[in-house]
Amino acid sequence: MVGRDKDHFYVEQRPQGDFAVRREGSERASAVEPTQAQAIDRAREIQPGAPIHVERVRHTDKGGPDKRRKV
Repeated sequence: MVGRDKDHFYVEQRPQGDFAVRREGSERASAVEPTQAQAIDRAREIQPGAPIHVERVRHTDKGGPDKRRKV
């Protein structure tokens, strides 16, 4: 069922520079990909239609890395 909190995915940059795909409430990554785009694609493969929240990895005039965007 899409829409429950545990069905949300987060794409976060790791200290190593790659990107983790993590389900809401999970401490371990479901997948790790070398680029943010590949991590977003992988989250879509794991559960199509689930909301994906992506960590900003650069500073902009509208927000810094501490803000997330929904894709």
